[in-house]
Amino acid sequence: MPHLLAQFARFGAVGLVGLAVDIALFNLLRVTVLAPEVIAEGPIIAKIVSTSVAIAVNWVGSRYWSFRLRRRRPAGREAVEFAIVSIGGMVIAVGCLVISREVLGFTSLLADNIASNVVGLGLGSLFRFALYRWWVFHPRRDARAASHVV
Repeated sequence: MPHLLAQFARFGAVGLVGLAVDIALFNLLRVTVLAPEVIAEGPIIAKIVSTSVAIAVNWVGSRYWSFRLRRRRPAGREAVEFAIVSIGGMVIAVGCLVISREVLGFTSLLADNIASNVVGLGLGSLFRFALYRWWVFHPRRDARAASHVV
């Protein structure tokens, strides 16, 4: 259990860096080139861009720190799996933003931040942690794969 808590703390620290990147870039884009006054879908595009950049930051932090003892070779397969899970998390955050804007009609900067960066990222983080731990960075997957190689 202490190992799981330490791993969760490292995951949280990496996540905070990714969160800072995501929120800063989202808001920069949201109030400038992707403002809804400039492009109607600007906030949604801004969230996709900011989350994509944060995914890259989080992969490096997760691979080389949070899950460093669980990382597998080859890195390419792990990166693809990480991207799949991360995109799933992004779909959750963007989905919360779309529901807030398009269904509920909340279109302010504050509402966009709450929907995408509080609710969406919170739900997405739970989803990502579970799948990173039990799928992407699970050490037994390498053992099973090695046992199938003749």
